[in-house]
Amino acid sequence: MNEEKILENKIAETVDIKKENKYIDIEDLMKVEIKIGKVLNVEEVEGSEKLYKILVDFGEENTRQVLSGIRKFFPNKEDLLNKQFAFITNLIPRKMMGLESQAMILATGEESLALLSPTTLTKNGSQMR
Repeated sequence: MNEEKILENKIAETVDIKKENKYIDIEDLMKVEIKIGKVLNVEEVEGSEKLYKILVDFGEENTRQVLSGIRKFFPNKEDLLNKQFAFITNLIPRKMMGLESQAMILATGEESLALLSPTTLTKNGSQMR
């Protein structure tokens, strides 16, 4: 098989994989801005059993407000205060309970929840690569 035909087959395979929505390419990944932020304040959102309003320092001029449904997993707000976590910071802001969320904290789990955080102290606003 000649090189041109091999290249055509690889391109076709890539298109088929993307159609299945199982994979993204590197260009898609590069669109997601994941930064480290330090939690400065945590408050319950009035009228919600799930939401916290979290004030986060990303090393920018202003802090950002993040709303997150992690309250039942972290009933003690002190477990979050002054700690660094990973956030997606370039999502379109979203309104919840009349408040705007300006980022999304990254977590994993269902029965319990683990927040993603750096293993060593890093500069607030550091972008993950």
